[in-house]
Amino acid sequence: MTKKPSLRFHLGTLLNPLSDGVCESIRNGVLVVDSRTGKIRGIHSLEEAHRRYGKTMSGRSVIDHGPALLIPGFFDLHFHWVQDEVREMPKASLLTWLKNYTFPTEMRFADPAYSKDRAKAFFQKLRNSGTQGGAIYSSIHETAIRSAFREVKGHFVMGNVLMNMESPPELTVGEEDSLRLVKRLLKRYGVRYALTPRFAITTTPRVMKEGAKWADAARAFKQTHLSETPGEIEFVLSQYRKIPGFEKVRSYTEIYHKCGMLGSRSIMGHGIHLSSEELRLLSRTRTSIAHCPTSNAPVKDLGLGSGLFDFRRTERAGVRWALGSDIGGGPFLSMFDVMESFVRQNRKAGVKAATRVKALYRATLAGAEILGLGRITGNFKVGKEANFMVVPVSEQVLAGRNAEEILERLHAGVKRRSDYDSLVASAWIKGRCGSRARSPDPAEA
Repeated sequence: MTKKPSLRFHLGTLLNPLSDGVCESIRNGVLVVDSRTGKIRGIHSLEEAHRRYGKTMSGRSVIDHGPALLIPGFFDLHFHWVQDEVREMPKASLLTWLKNYTFPTEMRFADPAYSKDRAKAFFQKLRNSGTQGGAIYSSIHETAIRSAFREVKGHFVMGNVLMNMESPPELTVGEEDSLRLVKRLLKRYGVRYALTPRFAITTTPRVMKEGAKWADAARAFKQTHLSETPGEIEFVLSQYRKIPGFEKVRSYTEIYHKCGMLGSRSIMGHGIHLSSEELRLLSRTRTSIAHCPTSNAPVKDLGLGSGLFDFRRTERAGVRWALGSDIGGGPFLSMFDVMESFVRQNRKAGVKAATRVKALYRATLAGAEILGLGRITGNFKVGKEANFMVVPVSEQVLAGRNAEEILERLHAGVKRRSDYDSLVASAWIKGRCGSRARSPDPAEA
């Protein structure tokens, strides 16, 4: 005999991203969740929910979040969990920042106790920020990635960075050891594991080629960095043109193509300085880009000053993209900060198409779709998982006429960028409260 669903009714204003230009907003809305399956059973106005569910909607079944926004959980498509401690360090240039701050910090993750403590603290902060899915870079160390997989909750893929050349001795791993670890982690974590060359500068062609074959066979994701700065591009090309078989490569993207790193399950971090030929290659292979505006921002805004990502040109080329924080190139964990940086940088450049509705879509459903999860999460739809965050707001914010205006008013009320990290009151994964709930689900009490 089939059990009747045990329904929970979450009350608040719903923001439901559907596309770059469309986001539903339901004032006094109700998200109906089956607490047994963790899936959405209905999306209604309060009046409609009362008519439909009657007495079922009463007492302990109702979770009233007060004046608050209910927003699908964020997807952060590119970040380094092991760089949390260096995200606000001086960033005069990418390669200098890596040498002076990032690499010395990542060396510490060889210590199992340190990795365990940092993973526990970081992934709690991540949940508190509303991020519930994405693509993660760990350090080279097996102990670090194991610690991270024990703590992470939600829909994430993750990999240990592969570093076989042009790296500090303490972070350099031989080809055979790298490949053995890739094979071991693929066997252990399957599609949750992502093959992760740090970038072409640090990873030999053999490791990329063999690792990519194994990842493809396992239907796992591949991720790396591409064309973040002009200096990086010049160094990569000068380095690879000395390697047999790569003497005539014309672009950074072509290097990855020759190494099997492109494809429908491949995510390239940044992709700012790309030629038209490279964009066509990414489009043809269905490779995606993770755009990280807070990391690419000017140095005065705590970024690396890498340049402005031309999303309109990228879209015209048919290349998929979504937003990422790039912690620690990006200085703050919250995807709210990433969204606002995307809007502000583009508006300053006169690009009006960078709306807040577009930013929300690219921070939620677009990322879920790139990870092949669009059918089960990323926004509010009956049958999808009930993955969302609760953001308390003022009545003035809720008075916005549509989603764009509500989001604009929300951002206008944030005085310091660091305040974005505390906007989320509670985060719910599959209908269960997973972080600092102010209004806990009675079923979990």
